[in-house]
Amino acid sequence: MLHYFVGNLGHLFVITSFVSGLVAAFAYWRATVNNDLLAQRDWLINGRISFVAHSVAVLGVIITLFVIIYQHYFEYHYAYSHSSRHLPGQYMISCFWEGQEGSFLLWMFWHAVIGLFFIFSRQPWEAPVMTIFALVQAFLASMILGVVIPGLELKIGSSPFILLRDAMDDPIFTLQPDFIPKDGNGLNPLLQNYWMVIHPPTLFLGFALTLVPFSFAMAGLWLRKYTEWIKPALPWTLLGGAILGLGILMGGYWAYETLSFGGYWNWDPVENAVYVPWIVLIASLHSMLVYRSNPTALKLSLLLVLSVFLLILYSTFLTRSGILGDASVHSFTDLGLSGQLLIYLLFFTLGAAWLVVKRWKEMPSSEKELSTYSREFWIFLGIAALCLMGFQVLVPTSIPVYNRVVEIFGIRSNLAPPANQVQFYSNIQLWFAVAVALLSGTAQFFWWNKMDRSKLRKELTTPIMISLILLAILIVTTRLTDPGFMVLGLAGLYVIVANSRILYRTLKLNPRLSGGAIAHVGLGLMLIGVLYSSGYSKIVSLNNTGLLYNRDMGTEFNRDNLLLFVNEPRTMGGYEIEFLGERLEPRHKSGYVKRMDIEPTGDPFKVVAKRNIVYRDEVLYQARDTFEIYPENTFYEIALRQDGKTVATLYPRVQMNPGMGGILPSPDIRRNFDRDLYTHVSAPMNREAEPEWSELQELRVHPNEKFFVNDYVAYLDKVERIMELPGLRLGDEDVAVKIYVRIEGEHDTYTLEPIFLIRNRTEVGRIPDETGELGVKLTLLNIHPDQNEFVLGLQTRQKDWVIIKAMEKPLINILWLGTGLLTLGFLVAMFRRFRDESRAASSPQ
Repeated sequence: MLHYFVGNLGHLFVITSFVSGLVAAFAYWRATVNNDLLAQRDWLINGRISFVAHSVAVLGVIITLFVIIYQHYFEYHYAYSHSSRHLPGQYMISCFWEGQEGSFLLWMFWHAVIGLFFIFSRQPWEAPVMTIFALVQAFLASMILGVVIPGLELKIGSSPFILLRDAMDDPIFTLQPDFIPKDGNGLNPLLQNYWMVIHPPTLFLGFALTLVPFSFAMAGLWLRKYTEWIKPALPWTLLGGAILGLGILMGGYWAYETLSFGGYWNWDPVENAVYVPWIVLIASLHSMLVYRSNPTALKLSLLLVLSVFLLILYSTFLTRSGILGDASVHSFTDLGLSGQLLIYLLFFTLGAAWLVVKRWKEMPSSEKELSTYSREFWIFLGIAALCLMGFQVLVPTSIPVYNRVVEIFGIRSNLAPPANQVQFYSNIQLWFAVAVALLSGTAQFFWWNKMDRSKLRKELTTPIMISLILLAILIVTTRLTDPGFMVLGLAGLYVIVANSRILYRTLKLNPRLSGGAIAHVGLGLMLIGVLYSSGYSKIVSLNNTGLLYNRDMGTEFNRDNLLLFVNEPRTMGGYEIEFLGERLEPRHKSGYVKRMDIEPTGDPFKVVAKRNIVYRDEVLYQARDTFEIYPENTFYEIALRQDGKTVATLYPRVQMNPGMGGILPSPDIRRNFDRDLYTHVSAPMNREAEPEWSELQELRVHPNEKFFVNDYVAYLDKVERIMELPGLRLGDEDVAVKIYVRIEGEHDTYTLEPIFLIRNRTEVGRIPDETGELGVKLTLLNIHPDQNEFVLGLQTRQKDWVIIKAMEKPLINILWLGTGLLTLGFLVAMFRRFRDESRAASSPQ
């Protein structure tokens, strides 16, 4: 039965959110421009009611869509495309924002929350700011309208409530219009990660927060309050910088522990599209801080604040219009929204530009020349470095846009994004980072003190000397030899030392003033962490055997990867490393299951335990229990030993992911204080290919008698007649005999269970059993009851293997510590600004 009601209800909520958003924008606009206080109040009330109704409608859309996903209503295209019955509950949430429509909804939700805060906190800027908010919400709601204008055949938006039969051109819907698939495609396995549950909401909250300072700036231009908007916008800018930065960090950490490129930032176009607005946001924040003491920064602050939100809209256009094509693995497919997205971008870009041009000459400015020894001069240098830093990334990232634009005029462009984007961006961004670090370390002294030449020399001498001494220690102890890395290391140390000194002073004076120093110390730690974890990352899985694994994979692959056969230890990077076999992950219990301990069923998500399954001395399942697994994931148990003791056990994963090109490896990480050992599978054994078995060798064995198979000791422990076989009916005169052969491996005992079958007294069948971990297959060829003898057929092959790559990431925890301090610094400064703003609002005028 099709569940029409919930979809129709959700679509009604979408239409309501769009209409109420427009009504709220109009009402708030009227409240802003009306000079009659009574009419102004009435329009303000209407605006509030309309925006509350809009927020309720947005919540209604979210609830109805989540019901469709959670209840597995696969007659809806969104549920079918992004969820499945086997998906764990926590990842049902991730299904919600995997698609474009869901991510638009997430963005709208955060805007609604922030807007309701403005309404119920009775902000003096409510009417003009909420005009912008409601207008943005109406544009976002239009993205999920999914309506067609009659006559024009113009589709507006893509509805998340479209039925599968309306979205797919499949003959089955012609034959059976009410057909409902039994299961959905499921969530991309790569996104089934706890970071993907919290990363997108955090990132979209950061996007939403950039609208607040943008709205204040637009309101300031609109009402000619050119200076008053900065103070209320400043704490929101700090909060946006903290949350957006935290969201970017979460994405980097997800990439580090989920993907296998060996890092946390790959300069992908979608990553760049988020990075650039954040860089410009940081520049706008510093410009707003400077304005408090120098009006020269007013116009710059306005331009930067407006640019941040417009860059967010531009990044939305890049990632959702399909214009990036194959340039990014993160971009969404084009749902036909490129025209709407372009209108959305141009509307606010042209609107902001028109207001800026119209009001530019009216805005106050200062003709006073900046002194080299003023804090404004040094901060402006830092702002310039940040803006250039963002511009250098933005221009190459926009090459696909440029190509598309010139194609409109019939010109064919041969421009292409950088082939090696990591090297291209990193080599330039490194020097910008050095400049920002040196400027941020120096500018802090100007921020807290009036400077002249002699005083500056006195203040800087100590931190510079300490930084040089620390650099010398690093050069000696860590073999820091690259000149470029030395400069980066010196810059990182300098910003840490200089800001630690400022931090000490501010903590003594007033801890609430310490946010900037904390954030800048975090920046210095991040630079040191990036320097060592990326610049001095070391391959420890070097192939010293001279064996060529694959001629087609090139020199680097054959040099930097290690072939491991199961239960055969090798030495690597100071560890004895041993591959212990393939493992699967049970769905409802923590731990791993040996592949040899289970047998498949007709359902790929369910298996049967051959014997008691034990993980870390805990019995997970009893023999013959049926339980669920994640069939797309295979883990490779790898033990690391030092001095004969196991110091770690890693489980790197290989995932069957057709949506991402087939086989996708994910690393496992041995974490130490000073370094991570980062290990991933480079080439798993192909289980789809038929193995090459040796010629069959006959063995004649007796019960409880020791014999050898492939150099392993074996015993025939048990013989039994079985009355049924999976998928095969046995008659009264049929005979099936199973024997249990125990084989003593290096670490485990393996049991093979070949079967001998006689049907209708004349037909003989044999069902062999094998273990890839030992490379052994046994077939029960014949039985001689009079001699109590069994004839076994032994075949051998290459044991199971895996090719891995392992890297050491020195001091990467310094990077994570630095990002934490950076976020903390933002939050400390934000709470102080919100507190000051609250006190100013509550004090008598």
